[in-house]
Amino acid sequence: MATVTLKGNPVTTSGELPKKRTNAPNFKLTATDLSSRSLHDYLGHNVILNIFPSVDTGTCAQSVRSFNQKAAQLDNTKVICISKDLPFAFSRFCAAEGIHNVESLSDFRDGNFGKNYGLTIIDGPLEGLHSRCVVVLNDKAEVIYTEQVFEITEEPNYDAALASLS
Repeated sequence: MATVTLKGNPVTTSGELPKKRTNAPNFKLTATDLSSRSLHDYLGHNVILNIFPSVDTGTCAQSVRSFNQKAAQLDNTKVICISKDLPFAFSRFCAAEGIHNVESLSDFRDGNFGKNYGLTIIDGPLEGLHSRCVVVLNDKAEVIYTEQVFEITEEPNYDAALASLS
């Protein structure tokens, strides 16, 4: 388990992020059109997993905007924004914001993504949601970078995540 903070108050996650140089756990998540996506759908591409509690909070929304802007400059790389938000919330947000360079996937159906990646919050006011993390995978779905953002209200280190792809 990992301990992070929410506005300075400790909260605990269900485990640890996948280790670098290991194969990323597979997942089954729901796209905005309600279809299912798995890690296998992205093989052959570098993948940035931008994971957060809810797109309806300021910091989470900003991470989607920032990665959307940065993703336009990346070759052979998919940016996937993941939370337990309903796919309809993602659709609404992305349409309103003009977001086109990232894909939004939801873990609302069974929460197994959060469990398998060790990032489900298990106590505190956000219990059951995902902690803020970035996991970067190479084109073979191997983990090459992870960041568990210590303070949930802060943004991830975009530059470090992008630099891991060089």
